[in-house]
Amino acid sequence: MEGELALMGKYIGAGLAAFGLGGAGIGVGNIAGNFLAGALRNPSAAPSQTANLFVGIAFAEALGIFSFLIALLLMFAV
Repeated sequence: MEGELALMGKYIGAGLAAFGLGGAGIGVGNIAGNFLAGALRNPSAAPSQTANLFVGIAFAEALGIFSFLIALLLMFAV
């Protein structure tokens, strides 16, 4: 019984950690949407902000990958 409870807790924890993947998707969409809105308002400034766009996307994806790693660790290493 105790082993089943620990297994259930492990799967619930992994599922909760996987919510970070959805947050990363929302974050990337928000970053890209705001960049597009700004580029449409001021097209001459868009090329200078492209590097900031990619840095923001990279940070958002890194957090998503980190939460995926935590979910995998909870499922297979704990």
